Amino acid sequence: MSNHLKVTTQETIRNLQQRGWSTRRIARELKLNRRTVRRYTESEPKCTTISISGSNADGPSKRTTNSIPGAEEETGAKCTTISNPGSERVLLADPDVLSEKKRPGRKSQCEPFASQIAAKLAHGLTAQRVHQDLVEEHAFTGSYQAVKRFVNKLRQTQPTPVARIECQPGEEMQVDFGLGARIEVGGEAKKRNSWVFRAVLSYSRKGYSEAVFGQDTETFVRCLENAMRHFGGVPVMLNLDNLKAAVIKADWFDPEINPKLADFCRHYGIYVMPCRARTPQHKGKVERGIAYVRDNALKGKTFPSLAEENRHLANWETNVADKRIHGTTRQQVEACFGVERPHLQALPTSLFPCYQEGRRSVHRDGYVEVQKAFYQAPPEFVGREVWVRWDGRVVRIFNDRMEQVRIHTRLEPGQFSSHRGVRGFQGPIQSSCRYWVRRAGVLGESCKQWAQAAMDERGPESLRSIMALCQLIEKHSALAINAACAKALESGLRRFRDIRRLVGEREQQSTFDFAGDHPLIRELSVYSEFMTTHHSSVQENLPAQEGEVNAQA
Repeated sequence: MSNHLKVTTQETIRNLQQRGWSTRRIARELKLNRRTVRRYTESEPKCTTISISGSNADGPSKRTTNSIPGAEEETGAKCTTISNPGSERVLLADPDVLSEKKRPGRKSQCEPFASQIAAKLAHGLTAQRVHQDLVEEHAFTGSYQAVKRFVNKLRQTQPTPVARIECQPGEEMQVDFGLGARIEVGGEAKKRNSWVFRAVLSYSRKGYSEAVFGQDTETFVRCLENAMRHFGGVPVMLNLDNLKAAVIKADWFDPEINPKLADFCRHYGIYVMPCRARTPQHKGKVERGIAYVRDNALKGKTFPSLAEENRHLANWETNVADKRIHGTTRQQVEACFGVERPHLQALPTSLFPCYQEGRRSVHRDGYVEVQKAFYQAPPEFVGREVWVRWDGRVVRIFNDRMEQVRIHTRLEPGQFSSHRGVRGFQGPIQSSCRYWVRRAGVLGESCKQWAQAAMDERGPESLRSIMALCQLIEKHSALAINAACAKALESGLRRFRDIRRLVGEREQQSTFDFAGDHPLIRELSVYSEFMTTHHSSVQENLPAQEGEVNAQA
């Protein structure tokens, strides 16, 4: 369906034509296309009378009549009255007269092939494919644009019906950003666009406007907080679109909300309900509110600073927006807000904590960079992404489930949370030495004494020897290592090669004397007597057993 000009513009075109202006001149003065002007001049009704009635300071109502002389005498056109309750009455010419006088359009070259085109569209073919098939199958000589226009007419459908969404007091708040006024930066030569955050309570249409320079998450959260503090309460639901500051991944059934916004909503006790992507009708109240602010409060204005624009918006909200009679509710916004305000939830006692956050990649050295400082993450997150949240005092690192895995004190740019020392040792060299001496003490007291003695004698040079001592547990028992350290202490040996040699030496096999007499040990003569007696009894029984066998045979 083509667009239509406003009624005032249509009347201007017709009046200028009656004064003898050409189509070219009308199009040039009104900054319109000549074809647009021609469409309205050629479809001019024979009788158009607009009567506006109501109170007028100058006297009775005025009547404006635009007509073509002789039209009624020639055609006998009858006028139809359309009344608008309240103030306007419009008289339009009979549609039959318009259809008779309207110049018929040129017949489309595609009409002889209408059935074939409809069949191809039913199979899902595009207009380009339809044009190609017509040229090949029917020697069609028309252009692709002609086919496209004809296809668009066939595809015209009835508009999809929509349902109005009205809310109870205190139930919903709709928010959005719109383009604001221009701000002078560094004098009049440079100007910067601002953004206007707009929040509208769905029941009363009470609004809050704030000009900002960005749409990041921190700015969005602060605008939400200022809006609810301005309203003096918290609604139940927050209706917004899928802007990146609020929604990480748009999904009608399970959207992924920005963690900071989710924490903010938990703090204030409000639920986030993002609308369907690319469907501004789901938050039409704030969409219209953005246009209202742009056209009524900011159009044609520039400000020397953002603060001046916000002061202007606050004054406009109080003296203009709140005092108006809303076109839908037919009630004053300020009075309707007085009904809704008691239904808002109470504000929390404290403001939402001010912090920044974002995703960071854990580098191969195990660090993440935050504001040009480096903070260590757990080693299992190397090469992965973590969520980092920081303020002026601390830096917190979270995993994918928003569970805190590490916390650090905020550092100056260029600093590390735990310094990397020489050869990858953790922290300063003295701290590393003390750490490895404690590790050696886990193996036993002798190991700890040897490690401390090596540290006292050789200093930090003994650090690797102590580390190697702790690694011996992978091949030897703690008892053997302790024994080697004890021998090294007795001999005054402070080198790891000595410990390794002592652990590797085989201990001499201890010999034991066998007991000569024991109650459980019998004499060999007892066993000899037993064997002789047993053998004699077996020999005596053998002939008897052989005779029994022969008798049975």
